[in-house]
Amino acid sequence: MATAGDPEQPLDRTEQAPSVDPSTTPSATRHHGPDVSAGQTRRTGGRRRSDNPHAPRRPTHRKNSTGPRRRELLQALGIFQRATPDQLWKLTRPDNQHDKLTRDNLLDLQDHHLVRVELVREDQRQVWVLTKRGHSEAKRLLEPKGIRVSALREEKYDPVTGELLGTSYDDHSAAVTSTAAELHRAGIGHRLGFATEIPHRLADGYVQRADLVVRAPAAGVPVMLLEIDRRTEDAHDLVTKLRRYWEWGRLLPKDAAKLTVDLVRSRPGAIEDVDHEKRLWRRVYPPTGREGLVPLAFVFADTTEAKVDNTVKVLEEAGRRYWAPRRYETYYQEAITAKDYSQAVPVVVTTLEQLQQHGADAAVWRRLGRKDEQTLTDALDNPDGHALYRCQYARAEAEDERRRVAEREAQRPVCKRCGRKFTDQRWEETTTRTAWKAGDLSLCSDCHADDVARKEAAAEAARLQAATPPEPEPEHDQEPGKLRGLFRRRG
Repeated sequence: MATAGDPEQPLDRTEQAPSVDPSTTPSATRHHGPDVSAGQTRRTGGRRRSDNPHAPRRPTHRKNSTGPRRRELLQALGIFQRATPDQLWKLTRPDNQHDKLTRDNLLDLQDHHLVRVELVREDQRQVWVLTKRGHSEAKRLLEPKGIRVSALREEKYDPVTGELLGTSYDDHSAAVTSTAAELHRAGIGHRLGFATEIPHRLADGYVQRADLVVRAPAAGVPVMLLEIDRRTEDAHDLVTKLRRYWEWGRLLPKDAAKLTVDLVRSRPGAIEDVDHEKRLWRRVYPPTGREGLVPLAFVFADTTEAKVDNTVKVLEEAGRRYWAPRRYETYYQEAITAKDYSQAVPVVVTTLEQLQQHGADAAVWRRLGRKDEQTLTDALDNPDGHALYRCQYARAEAEDERRRVAEREAQRPVCKRCGRKFTDQRWEETTTRTAWKAGDLSLCSDCHADDVARKEAAAEAARLQAATPPEPEPEHDQEPGKLRGLFRRRG
């Protein structure tokens, strides 16, 4: 039997206090439940160590200790504000088999007045929050890392009844924390990579807050926005949220270049010609590693499969403009089956029950526009996207080039003398504006060269013949030597 201070005794379990005869004072300490001291009626405020000073004390941390478990719990509560031991176990040490060690550490933090139990849920799970002192320490752990710290849950009591106020823990908040816990448990994101209630301000001033933002680059999900829905909203309200995220992804930053601003204002849809690196969302989030805007996930909780199916149908039909890809506008239209996802919001859906039952790393995610469920990275990937487009375009261009070459070869002239095909140079000579200089256009380059050579040889022979003087003819009417003698006498 475990004693009152036995660390193996479950600390979240509450037992009934044994009845005590008020007329009899016990002479010896009796064994009671872990939260009740001997000879005392049960307290509703929880166990006090002073009730049984002889009980073994729980191991406590030193003041200002920086133990890893203490740090992890303070960080998790600083980000998510409130959580149960089960959720904190999955957010800090999911490799443990159960949450007992987490509960023990929470009790140690409670001894140091860093955390407190705010309420006990209907399923008897305690909801823990930070005290003012714990909130200050969580700030020191998170703010230097640039992580947003949730607001402090202050203890406020009703002045009349003395009851603790503001202790409601709605199912939506619980579902958000449970979703993050299941993602972390599956290795999709670190607890420091989560953020809740992140605002996204639109051009008209409306602020769309994401229930959860996860950054898990090591898991292939650099960034993803999550909306947790318990089917308390109409399906068309979810379409409106999708539209707002799509509009936010098309905004320009306030300090955008004037040339870019003028381009966007020049005509409707001109923002699609602006690279994502120049848009506002790239100032807030890292590149997704895939084409398109920031991916969005709808996680449905505490609902039926039929309601989820009906909601998904509405999202697919009414929100098609925002999530659906387009066809590439290209010369090779018939040869291109790839889709253009560059202006679309990748949307995946699942349920919290599937995440808890199978794990967030299992095939429990369905991409809008697809039928089967996939793993998260497969659902976010675009196998029919830009990579396929590049391959198909290259093949189509190569095929078109082969077709053009074949058609050109079929039209290539043939020499009427030797029967050989024209060379490219000879073909070009016969089709240019100076084709009249090319001689007989029906001859190939070799036959044409032979004709030119013969003509040049004939011309050269004629030139040489013209340049040679004719020999003088002999005179037959004079006596030989008569004239020569006359010249001799004069000389």
